[in-house]
Formats: sequence, C-alpha cells, structure tokens
Amino acid sequence: MDMQEPILTPTEGEKEQTLNEAPATAADAGIDNEAAEADAKAEVESEEIMSEGFEEESDAQEKREITAETLLADALALLEKDAADVSTDEIRRLRQHFSMLHKTVKPEAAEEGEGDDAASAEESEAQVDETTARFDEAIEKLRAKKAAWAAEQEALKAANLERKNAIIEEIIALADDTDNVNRTFPRYRELQDEFNAVGDVDPTQETAVWKRFQEARERYSDNLKINKELRDYDFKKNLADKEALLAEVATLIGEEDIIGAYRRLQELHNRWRQIGPVAKELRDDIWNRFREASAEINKRYQAFFEARKAREAENEAAKTVLCLQIEGLDYSGLRTFAAWEEMTKKIQGIQEDWRKLGFASKKMNRQLFARFRQSCDAFFAAKSEFFRKTREELSANLGRKQQLVEQAEALKESTDWRKTGDLLIELQKEWKTVGPVPKKYSDELWARFSSACDYFFEQRKKSNSGQRQTEAANLRAKREVIGMLSAIVSEAADKEAALAELHKLQDRWKEIGHVPFREKEKIYEAYRAAVDAVRDHFAIAESKARRERFEASVAEIEGDDNKLFRERERLLRALEGRRADLRTYENNFGFLSAKSKSGDTLLRDLERRIERLKADIAELEDKIKLIDTKL
Repeated sequence: MDMQEPILTPTEGEKEQTLNEAPATAADAGIDNEAAEADAKAEVESEEIMSEGFEEESDAQEKREITAETLLADALALLEKDAADVSTDEIRRLRQHFSMLHKTVKPEAAEEGEGDDAASAEESEAQVDETTARFDEAIEKLRAKKAAWAAEQEALKAANLERKNAIIEEIIALADDTDNVNRTFPRYRELQDEFNAVGDVDPTQETAVWKRFQEARERYSDNLKINKELRDYDFKKNLADKEALLAEVATLIGEEDIIGAYRRLQELHNRWRQIGPVAKELRDDIWNRFREASAEINKRYQAFFEARKAREAENEAAKTVLCLQIEGLDYSGLRTFAAWEEMTKKIQGIQEDWRKLGFASKKMNRQLFARFRQSCDAFFAAKSEFFRKTREELSANLGRKQQLVEQAEALKESTDWRKTGDLLIELQKEWKTVGPVPKKYSDELWARFSSACDYFFEQRKKSNSGQRQTEAANLRAKREVIGMLSAIVSEAADKEAALAELHKLQDRWKEIGHVPFREKEKIYEAYRAAVDAVRDHFAIAESKARRERFEASVAEIEGDDNKLFRERERLLRALEGRRADLRTYENNFGFLSAKSKSGDTLLRDLERRIERLKADIAELEDKIKLIDTKL
C-alpha cells in the first residue's frame, strides 16, 4: 500500500465558516439594507439601461431625416447581424417608427406634391406600398431569426444546467471517497474549472445551482480529511484571486461611467462566486472589504438613477406644456395661404422646442410623444385639406375667367355697338363676381380681358364722330368754369362765400358733358389745379378735397362703363392691399401686446398706422360705392 501524507480533519467551526463563505445574496452576506436594495434593483433596471440606450439611439436618428427608406435600410442592416446582437427593443422601435411615419406620409406627400399630375401621385403611392411590403418582410424575418436564437439559447441553458448538476454530483462522490483524497484532488480542481467554464443557465435556477456547487465544494474542503498542504495551497491561490478582484473593484469606485462600472461590478461578483474559500482567519476580512467597495458603487448607481428621474420629471413637465401650447392653437378660421404659413411657423417653432428637450420617464415619454404627434398631424392634415380645396377653387375660377377672356376677344371686332357693348358690360360685371385665380395667370388674364374690352369701346368711340361739336362746346364751357374758379381766389374775401361758389362751380362742371379725348387729361388737370388753389387758399380739409376731386373724376368718365369698370378694379386691388396690411399690423399688435414688456413706442406707432389704414379702407370703400352707383 502507498504511503500517504497525514490528513487533517477540519473542525466543526471551520466547516460552518466554509459554508458561509461568499454568500449567494446580499441578505445572506449581512449587507446593510441600502446596499442590498441597490444590488437587487440592478436586475430590474438593467433592461431600462438597455432601453435607454435604444432611446438615445432613436433620438440621434430623429436628428437625421427619417423616411420609410431609411427605416427599411435599418431593418435590413439588423437582418445582417447575428441574432445575439439584435434586441427585441430595436425591432419593436423600428416597427413603431415606421407605423407613425406611414400614418402621415400621404397627407404630407399631398402638400409637397402641389401641381403634380395624377400619374406622379399614383407612382409615389405604389412606391410607398412596395417599401411597406419590404419592411414588413424584413421585420418578420428578424422576429423569426430572434425567436430561433431564443429557442437555441433556452436549449443551451438546459444543457448547461444538466452539465453543472452532473459536475456537482461528481464532486459529492469525490467528497464521499475519503480514502483516495490525494488521488482525487486534481480531479476536484478540474471539476471546479469545468463548472466555471460551463455557460449560463436559466436565471431561476442560477442561485440554487451555485449554492449546491458551493455546498459540494465546502463539503469536499471541510468535511473530508484533505491533505493540509493541498488545502493551504488552494486557500493561497483563492486569496490571490480575490485580492485581484478587490483591486479591480477599487478602480471602479472612481469610474466616471457609473453604468459601465455597475455592469462590471456584476461581472466581478460572478467571478467572486466562482473562486473557492480562503483561510478561515481571512474570510470575514476579505469579504467585508469586497462588500464595502461594492456598496460604494451601488450608492453611486442609485444616486445616478435618482438624478435621472428628476431630469425626467422636468422634461415631462416641459413636454406637457408644449402639448397644451400646440393644442391651444386655433387654426379653424384660417382662410389665406399667408395665415396658414404663419401658423405653420408657430407649429415648427414648438416642434423645435420639443426636440431640444430630453426624455421623460419611459411610459410618459411615449404617451406625451403620441399626444404631441397627434396634434401636429391634425394641423398638417387640416392645412393639406385647405390647400386642396383652395387649389380646386382657384382652378375653377381660372377656367371661368379663361372663358370670359375668350368671349371678350371674340366680341371685340364686332360693329354692333349697342348690343356688343351691353354684352361686354355684362361680362365685366361677371368678372367681378369670379374669385381669385393662381397668381401666375392673374395678370395675363386681366391684361387680355381689359385689352379686348378697351379695344371695342375705343372703336365704338371713334365711330361716334358726330359728338365732336358737342365735345368742343363742352370744352369751352369747362374752360370758363376754370376761369371762374381762378377768379374766386382774387375776388372773394369771405371763406363761406368762396366755398359756396366753389360748390356751385363744381356742380356746373359735373353737368357739362364729355370733351375731346385728346383734351380730356389736360383740361381735367387744369380744373383740379384750380380747385386745389381755392382749397389751399381757404385751407379746406384735404380728405374732403380728395373726395370732391374723385367725384369730379368719376363725373368726367360717367357714361363710359369701360373706364368706370377699370377704375373700380384698380380701387379693389388697392383695397385688398390695405386690408392685407391691416391684418398684418393687427397680428403684430396682438403679439406685442401679449409678450412685449418694453415696446410702448412701437405699440403707439402701430396704433397710428392701423388708424390710418382703417381711414384709407373706409375712403376706398366709399369710392367704390360711388362708382357702383354710376354703373
């Protein structure tokens, strides 16, 4: 029989201490409640850390242009990766982005495609459907690939569990063979290495398997008569390994990346569990040092999450305010392109403020984004509908005005002066009732229409040569009126008498008929200069003077419906311009009233401009009414 070295039997106290070495949980180790809660929370929040990473990646993607094609490219890129490198969160996030983008792609395309023909719209829609089909196919392949990988991992974990249980049973068998401890010790060390080399098992079984493994090792180390030299060698090696882990944990305490430090700490805890026991007198000390260093990292990790929650609460409040702000915008009464564009700038400004904010809590961030996106989508859908209806109205107006132009051009060569003149006047009246047309056609159509009408009425006027003698007599009469007006300044000293004479001569002027066309402008300028001289001399109000000059001008062209119509069109364009300016000033005035703190001077200036514009509008409306009475 071979001679064996003396075998040392561990005492009962040593057995108990070995069993208590490296407890499986924080509660078993006696760690204080705060450290235990931080360690337990790691398992729950690890998934949130990964999800946070994906949200940060998603935020980075929002800064680039996200389209159906870019999302399809991302899905195909994930399909090229190994299943282990693809998370279900990535697949789900791609699906959500694509779904939200797909809801709004058609309205936005309708707006951007203004003026495109129907074939282009159908081709764009077909392209969207093809991209959607390819994207759905890629997502289904990703899900199938991930499911196959998950099933493979479950099978692998089951095999690992079976292998670890077999190793534990073999260690227990070695522990029971007390007569061959020297021969079985190398195999015992091999079994420990094999156990540590085996991969992960189901998380629900991990702690129980490790406890059984630890109990088997402690049973072999403490309950059997192990050769003291071998045991001391094992203790020494284990001590060196644990000291190395302690040194690495110490470096993690000052690590700036607390998330990375916490993950690394979990790896070190797993490695600590894999290392066997150390000498009895060192066990408490080395474990306490490791536990205290771990508690420090856990505290920093906990503080990090508390600070993050505070930031998330601030972002949640700010995003709620933006939701309320965009929901409070009323665009139901917008009737012009300029008004819609102004509102669009406000919406885009709020969207820019949204992009500057960070994440809220995971649940609320999704709810708030859905709420915010719904308001934005509702606005742009309404804008698209307005543009569509407006384009239809403009198109209908364009068609009708083109018909009126063609009718006027067909009539301009007619010599049936009375009948054709009446027809053209009716066309002019109808022209006034037709709404606006696209700007690029407006000037051209009006030039053609007015040119055709002018041509006819000029030809008719030339044919009426019998009026020349009457016009010559009218010219002499008007010259006499001008002479009498000039005499008022030098002869009349009383203002009231002068005004009475002025009104009398103005009435006389209106009663006198047309003058020769070549003298018309010249005689009217002389008349206006004479009236202005009287008014300047007697300081008559300018607004009243303008009114009287306009009445005189209208009286000069009274009977010429073509000229009256053209003058009315000119006044209408001027009126629309004044109204547009008034709306702009009133919008600016409301904005400054709500938000300006030191703009009193600017407000007063705007008030004066608004009052002047209102007066001009009233004067223009009065002039138009006067012309309408003459038509």
